[in-house]
Amino acid sequence: KIHAGLAQDVDLLLTSGGVSMGDFDLVKDVLAAEGEINFWRVRMKPGKPLAFGRIGDVPVLGLPGNPVSVMVSFETFVRPALLKMLGATDWERHTVEATLMDEVRHKDERRHYLRVRLEWRAGEYRAHLTGGQGSGILSSMVEANGLAIVPEDWDHAPAGARVRVLLLD
Repeated sequence: KIHAGLAQDVDLLLTSGGVSMGDFDLVKDVLAAEGEINFWRVRMKPGKPLAFGRIGDVPVLGLPGNPVSVMVSFETFVRPALLKMLGATDWERHTVEATLMDEVRHKDERRHYLRVRLEWRAGEYRAHLTGGQGSGILSSMVEANGLAIVPEDWDHAPAGARVRVLLLD
């Protein structure tokens, strides 16, 4: 399918799934054999398995397969790249500072993108988790209007912490 996509006149080849460590995750292998891999895996959650490279002159971006991972990777990598390729000068999502209303802990040194529902109350934005934050919990994305960014050097974000939130609407 990668070859079929490249047979057309394309500016970017985008795939979903096939970039992790499983036996059927072949995108990065094809990319390495047919072109070059510039990077594979990023320190973010969700969305760690992500591949970028080129086959000939065509950039190839391989997204993860889990639904929430795809959505977060799209918002953080694909949307800005597409807008920039289209000549947009304002290609970055806007962010606001918000108070995190729920405690969050994580064990790894990755930047975490938490699905949140932002509300404006008492002169400030407040960010409420939209439920479980697993990469397969699609309902957490459906209800979200923002992605709270928890930096990779935090292992704990207490309720009341100030965080940057990437606006989704």
